[in-house]
Amino acid sequence: MARENLGWGYVRIQGALVNLGYEICSTTVANVLKRHGIVPAPERQKHTTWSTFLKSHWEMLAATDFFTIEVWTMRGLVTYYVLFTIHLATRRVHIAGITASPNSAFMIQVARQLTDESDGALNDVRFLIMDRDTKFTNHFKAFLRREGVESVSYPPRSPNCSPHAERFVRSIKEECLDRIIPIGFGSLRRAINEYVKPYHHERNHQGLDNQLLSSLATSTRAQDGNINRRERLGGMLNYYYRLAA
Repeated sequence: MARENLGWGYVRIQGALVNLGYEICSTTVANVLKRHGIVPAPERQKHTTWSTFLKSHWEMLAATDFFTIEVWTMRGLVTYYVLFTIHLATRRVHIAGITASPNSAFMIQVARQLTDESDGALNDVRFLIMDRDTKFTNHFKAFLRREGVESVSYPPRSPNCSPHAERFVRSIKEECLDRIIPIGFGSLRRAINEYVKPYHHERNHQGLDNQLLSSLATSTRAQDGNINRRERLGGMLNYYYRLAA
């Protein structure tokens, strides 16, 4: 109870235990918590767990990360960096930028686009989760903060703190990028765009009860009629659906 309710003091916990049929005094509650290394309520409130933070801000949370891909160019193989954001509640992904030089100027431009008043991907986001990669510069974080988005960095070597972003990277690489050799920047951008479209409208997501992200696609699902296949990237990505008779 103490871990799940950070503001509950000894007497409040004692009362909750009485509701369950346990008649003990508040001093006993204090001794039990102390024996298990659980600090009093005022101190507990200062140390919010990561899972509690995520649950309490779920609708206002997004995560961001980079992944890399090798591209054939006139200069040989060039490493491109792809920056994306993912809204945790809806799993919607936004490709924020693709570049071979993720410098400070690139990051500031990305911050402007992400917080654009008309169509910024972070317009409804209060917190942006990221790792401690130096590409997420202080100027980048300061720009976001001025626009009302607080940067939240998780500990080093802790990818489990951003599982939704990690899962997207794994999906796009296994299902698309690891199976092609992009020739030039245009080829890479097309492949990524062709993946993101079905990711939102044609891909079932196990973390969301194996449903499609698009409510439109779900609501118009036909029960009979001919089965059709929609191909993307030469048949690498397939979506099966019915046309109503």
